Amino acid sequence: MTTTRQDAWTNDEDLLLAEVVLRHIREGTTQLAAFEEVGRKLSRTAAACGFRWNSYVRKQYKTGIEVAKKQRKELRTLPQQPELEKELEKEFNVHEEVEQPSIHSKNTIKDLISFLQQYEEAPPILEVQQENKQLKDKISELENTIIILRQEKVTLSRNLEVIEDDYHALIEMMDRARKMILIQEDERNRKVKFQVGKNGNLEKVEK
Repeated sequence: MTTTRQDAWTNDEDLLLAEVVLRHIREGTTQLAAFEEVGRKLSRTAAACGFRWNSYVRKQYKTGIEVAKKQRKELRTLPQQPELEKELEKEFNVHEEVEQPSIHSKNTIKDLISFLQQYEEAPPILEVQQENKQLKDKISELENTIIILRQEKVTLSRNLEVIEDDYHALIEMMDRARKMILIQEDERNRKVKFQVGKNGNLEKVEK
């Protein structure tokens, strides 16, 4: 029996949750389906995954969500797989009708051999489908890479802001220290006065 986890979420689990939810957004499915998928992978409930997404992870991926929604709209405008297969089949049938030799032709055997050779050289629909699937997988992989890079960019930008704030704070501290030194020196100068000594020379006299 699979136990339901109640421990804290790790960074890797948050990343998996984000990747699955963004993929479901791109594919036009529900977030509940995404939460259920993540729950099965992490031995957590779908409700726990949904709470984690809405309370924390979603805030970290606002840009990724907008990109996924845009990609979902673009994918809806592309021809679906069955329609693509019908177009390929139609194009192949037209080619077959044009190239198929007539039975009453004088060179029937030669034409038939030529037609069969062209048929063998034509790319099978199965190969086209496999190539199409490979391209989709590659696109999905690149999209995930873009999401990770954008997350790293956000992290680097935040780190840069922290460094800049520390730098400005250090400059301010140095400026204050320099002003304090100048004030102290000015105060010391004010405490010193000069008088003419017995030998006629100027001598410093502390106030």
